[in-house]
Amino acid sequence: MKFVEVDLLGVYVAPMAVMLVAAWAITIALRRAAARFGLLRHVWHPALLVFSVFLIVLSSIVLLTAH
Repeated sequence: MKFVEVDLLGVYVAPMAVMLVAAWAITIALRRAAARFGLLRHVWHPALLVFSVFLIVLSSIVLLTAH
């Protein structure tokens, strides 16, 4: 698949920017769920965990879109 620009209200946006926003939204939801169940208290560095989850979600979105 070829990545093409997305037209948002007359402004062309790179597809990577749309994927970044989608990954950010999914990561926020996962972080809130982890905080609600107390999972973030059991990790050594919560910010590092959230960042790595963001990277995993972003790479998954990119791979699914490119497939």
